[in-house]
Amino acid sequence: MATAPGADRTATATLRPVRRAVIFDLDGVLVDSFAVMYEAFAVAYKEVVGDGPAPFDEYRRHLGRYFPDIMRIMGLPLEMEEPFVRESYRLASKVPVFGGVVELLTTLRVRGLRLAVATGKSGERARSLLDRLGLLPFFDHVIGSDEVARPKPAPDIVEHALDLMGLSPEQAVMVGDAPTDIASAHGAGVTSAGALWALSDTGELLAAGPAVVLGRPADLLALCPPVTGD
Repeated sequence: MATAPGADRTATATLRPVRRAVIFDLDGVLVDSFAVMYEAFAVAYKEVVGDGPAPFDEYRRHLGRYFPDIMRIMGLPLEMEEPFVRESYRLASKVPVFGGVVELLTTLRVRGLRLAVATGKSGERARSLLDRLGLLPFFDHVIGSDEVARPKPAPDIVEHALDLMGLSPEQAVMVGDAPTDIASAHGAGVTSAGALWALSDTGELLAAGPAVVLGRPADLLALCPPVTGD
């Protein structure tokens, strides 16, 4: 994709090499789930709220957060969660993995890095989707927003991933496509990397101040040399 403004801060910028682990957001980073999320949201809106256009533009601004939190922010009924989750499971087979992701995860594993997912989805739904797509074996841990006290943009989910892996913040990088991901990484003291490959408008992500921006999945490899024994 074309390099976005600010994307000249490449993965070789003045950052210390990441030594041990990568924590990934899921939607918009590993998988292109936006079409499925919109379809599930439209069905849930029609079932619970009624006829009329579903407010997709506002919904998109909050992607990356836990679905019930989005409903609270938007003033929509929490009862939308049940049909949204139901449709998300039904449509899961339509979710594609971004090009270059499997190769990236394979290389990171070969280099000895540990991998985790920290997502706005529930943990059960995230693990189910990754399993269906054949990606689950790559990850040491998959953590959902329902499995921490405070979901993104709070740092809890990133801190929990670090705790599970027994690592300190300086030993990891968090890759996300939303301002909530960057805020969560910053709060946890983890290097933040903004993923641009799913975004048509990169302004909000860049405004969140990621330490580095990545135009394609393979760009992350410059931050992740092979793990040494020391």
